[in-house]
Amino acid sequence: MTYKRVLLKLSGEALMGEKPYGIDPAIVQSIAEDVSKVVKNNVQLAIVVGGGNIFRGLKGSADGMDRATADYVGMLATVMNAISLQDGLERVGVATRVQTAIEMQEIAEPYIRRRAMRHLEKGTKEMTELLVSKDLTSKICPS
Repeated sequence: MTYKRVLLKLSGEALMGEKPYGIDPAIVQSIAEDVSKVVKNNVQLAIVVGGGNIFRGLKGSADGMDRATADYVGMLATVMNAISLQDGLERVGVATRVQTAIEMQEIAEPYIRRRAMRHLEKGTKEMTELLVSKDLTSKICPS
């Protein structure tokens, strides 16, 4: 069975490798190379990445941080991971777009469902969406 569109959910912890926290560039590059193989087979690929390797909002909240503030810090961690993945993907020739629900125009597009779908559908070869949000799975690949 061949899929036209795939959503890949990467845990932030997957980017740590053997490190206790943070981002291992070798792991990012390995993931980028694997993703490149998928995209070169004309699969529309969206990646949703977590931020637990940098910060966990629920843990921050449990430790006394305001829940909304902790969630925002967690979202920033996911953007950091997305930008790291973007760098790795573009080094192997995969054009990318990072989209996030938190506005930060200099480094990412705002997440707009129609825009995300358009990026996936426009037929550009070797293009990947890196999406940063807590609930994009149901939005980008509805069942």
